[in-house]
Amino acid sequence: MTALALNLGRAGRRIDPVAGTTALLLALLALWSPELAGDGVHFTLTALWQIAPFLLLSIGVAAYAKAAGADQLIARAFSGHMAAMIGAAALFGALSPFCSCGVIPLIAALLGMGVPLPAVMAFWLASPVMDPEMFILTAAALGAELAIAKTLAAIGIGLLGGFATWALQARGGFAEPLRAGGRTCGGSAVRAPRPVRFAFWHEPARRDAFAGEAARNGLFLLKWLTLAFLLESLMLHYLPADAVGRWLGSGQSLAIPSAALIGVPAYLNGYAAIPTTGALLALGMTPGAALAFMVAGAVTSIPAAIAVFALVRRPVFLWYLALALAGSIATGYAYQGWLAA
Repeated sequence: MTALALNLGRAGRRIDPVAGTTALLLALLALWSPELAGDGVHFTLTALWQIAPFLLLSIGVAAYAKAAGADQLIARAFSGHMAAMIGAAALFGALSPFCSCGVIPLIAALLGMGVPLPAVMAFWLASPVMDPEMFILTAAALGAELAIAKTLAAIGIGLLGGFATWALQARGGFAEPLRAGGRTCGGSAVRAPRPVRFAFWHEPARRDAFAGEAARNGLFLLKWLTLAFLLESLMLHYLPADAVGRWLGSGQSLAIPSAALIGVPAYLNGYAAIPTTGALLALGMTPGAALAFMVAGAVTSIPAAIAVFALVRRPVFLWYLALALAGSIATGYAYQGWLAA
């Protein structure tokens, strides 16, 4: 009995939580309504096929950046005057090929090396919101206009977080942001970056890095998008369009704050939020509310939130959540106002 329990425990640890959730959801759907489960599978496979060219392009962009060593250029942004550091960090965060998972070692290293919290906060807030992969997938699924708006929102929320944190630190706040004993894995990579090789294919090690990164990224995106499209099919089936119109439609004065408040605790992975937002837009959500929902959910996605909580003290974590909420509301109103004008 003990051996069986140990084997089951090991098997449980080997099961990917995202893939396991998808399989469990499909099993429950098959028991509840085989027809609904079949429709969900058909919807998911069709959506994955339609987005496949953009998915392959996005995977290639991220793998190229890793193999060429272009990610090492990020460290150069964290030097100079504080205002310049914040601006560069927000810009690099929005444009760099890092998801909320990939940026964690770099953030830990920067904090451990004593890089000022305002610059790190700017980078940390902007990075989960947008990257080249997400831009391609967002443009494919939701349109180029919303993808550009989300990119500008990432830069804006990074600048807001960086300068607001700088102002608080100038008044004595966050004197010791790091938790006691915080780890700094990845510090050596920042201290001694590899040279950039844009023609990486001439080096076997970099070719291996490209293949490995493409495989990891492809699996990561495939499992998250599969779950997301399956959830989208259920939303379209069960969520009434008139309810979305009442809560988050154009006639609601609190649509944008409501969308941000839903987005923060939703902890949606940025890629999973793309088809979810597409479904909500189809059901009547305003574009400004959609942007607020995506930004809030991306900044507070589970990997990003856990990384913040693990590395910094509780006041900094709560400040991070407050910036996510305030920044997403501000960008939502700015985008909706621009559309109205």
